[in-house]
Amino acid sequence: MPEEESQTIMAVDELQAIIQRCQILEEADFKGEDFNLFQVAGQKCLEDGYAAQLLEVIQNEKNKVIIKNMGWNLISPLVRCIFMYKLEDDKREHCLKILDQLAQLCNPKELFLGLLEQIEQSSGEQVCQTVMLLLQPLQTVLLKLQNKKAYSVGLSLAMIMNQLTALPVPYTEQQIQEDKLGLCQCCNAVVDFAKPFVNEVVKNMEKSSEYNDMELKEELLKFCMKSLKYPLLTAQLEQPEGIEEHPFQRFATEIIDILWDIRELIPLVFLHRKGKSPHWENQEFADIEQKNSADSLACLSYLMFVQHFGIDYFPVVFSPSYLLQCNMTHIEVLLKRTEESMLSKGLDLFESCLLRMEDNSLLHQYLEFRDFIDVPQDLVKVMTLCPIEHLRKKSLNILQLFIDKFDAEGKYTLFRCLLKTSNHAGVEGYIIKNIKDQIHLSLTACDNIWFTGHHLVSLLDLVLLLPEGAETDLLQNSDRIMASLNLLRYLVIKDCESDNQTGVWTTLAKIEQNFLKPLHVGLNMSKAHYEAEIKNKKENRREAHSSNTVCSLTVSGEKMPAMTTDMQLRVLHSALFTFDLIESVLARVEELIEVKTKAVMDENS
Repeated sequence: MPEEESQTIMAVDELQAIIQRCQILEEADFKGEDFNLFQVAGQKCLEDGYAAQLLEVIQNEKNKVIIKNMGWNLISPLVRCIFMYKLEDDKREHCLKILDQLAQLCNPKELFLGLLEQIEQSSGEQVCQTVMLLLQPLQTVLLKLQNKKAYSVGLSLAMIMNQLTALPVPYTEQQIQEDKLGLCQCCNAVVDFAKPFVNEVVKNMEKSSEYNDMELKEELLKFCMKSLKYPLLTAQLEQPEGIEEHPFQRFATEIIDILWDIRELIPLVFLHRKGKSPHWENQEFADIEQKNSADSLACLSYLMFVQHFGIDYFPVVFSPSYLLQCNMTHIEVLLKRTEESMLSKGLDLFESCLLRMEDNSLLHQYLEFRDFIDVPQDLVKVMTLCPIEHLRKKSLNILQLFIDKFDAEGKYTLFRCLLKTSNHAGVEGYIIKNIKDQIHLSLTACDNIWFTGHHLVSLLDLVLLLPEGAETDLLQNSDRIMASLNLLRYLVIKDCESDNQTGVWTTLAKIEQNFLKPLHVGLNMSKAHYEAEIKNKKENRREAHSSNTVCSLTVSGEKMPAMTTDMQLRVLHSALFTFDLIESVLARVEELIEVKTKAVMDENS
């Protein structure tokens, strides 16, 4: 008899011997030694490839009590063997049948812990495989549980989601199609796993309008909140051209449906916080829980108002301005993130809310809500600091949308705020251009007290000045300075001194003192400095052996990348060109002021 066959017979014989010994014992008489011997013998049968014989033992009606008490010990070796065999292998099929039998026969409590342990111990590529393998038996076991069912369902869902959270979310079309780790498929399988428990909650709520057993409902709510944060907050949810059914879109739809079924969808949309918050003695834990909740609710709003998942459930009785107000907290959460997937969701949600509104319809009183001040400041940070070009461009377009929606007083207040807080010359220049457009509207189309008279004079005090007087870095502030000069030129041309609708003529002395004179001095200082630099570089180049010598250069306080002397000279000449441009506009403004002032004096004389 070959040695391998002899060892197999020994493994099967050992198992049969243990089974026969336990068959004559009462259930209460099983000892720890019996459990250990059964596990070792069963494991040996599995590892030696004789799952068929083990399956026969398990299916034998005489062994029902033994399997009920001891079968759960086989879960660990069983899972290992299933992953060891190829899909088409008969031995793998036998192992799957054993798993199904154990789910039917074993003590639910013991098997539940055994299955969870396997999920917890999985890692890397095997996480989704293990979860997918064990979802069905885990569901079978949970449906059998009588005591602590809600707790066990919650523990299962939490364990599964914690394991999945460690995996990267497929983002590009190719990654979604490949789904290398199986996350897309696994997420949808987890939703299917939860459905019987959702149905149970729904059934109980239908039986009684005063349904008090909130535990299972709370656990399902926690699962939905976790799913909103991961993977949906990170996932790309736009429909790619090459994918017929987007797996994350299906998952999002299912999560929204669960929230609707358990009657939590609409309350969540309108509440910043929902459900019982655990009382954390440790403030750090409390902060983490609050942040997770904020992320989930922001994602939920994005799904509803941008992707329109569950929008059919949404009552159409709310004004666009109220919906914007409700979503500003969520928009702020998303715009503070740096990840492309989350930033883009924040911008899309903001844009979607604004596009629902008519221009000039948003009342200035909304700026009394802190979110309406904080969000445009966050938008400015995206415009100026985000490394992703298309998001920077989109944020600029959305800022303009936001400005357009406010009434005149709202625009005025917003302009003052952004001029004081943006700390970026390009943004300030953009706001000043908007101020000019509003003044033009006031002078040509409709009389507006906020962009004429004393209100405008107060605003011009913020616009027509140099932040640091003559010492201001003119190159760094060139966008703002050019916009300010263009605004002043427009005011001088458009508003006659006799009319003085804008108030610019009565405040001209202050403008000259705070803006025009310091600008002259600053231009002279800056041009002299840069001309000296150019002269110095040219002399150094003649002395050097080669014009390709690499040097460093500091512009506007920032050290530039290593450049040759020729490259540095081009940068310096570009700066001089900017100063010349500012100087020419400044000269034109002063010429216009002089001509208009002289004309008035001539009239008076």
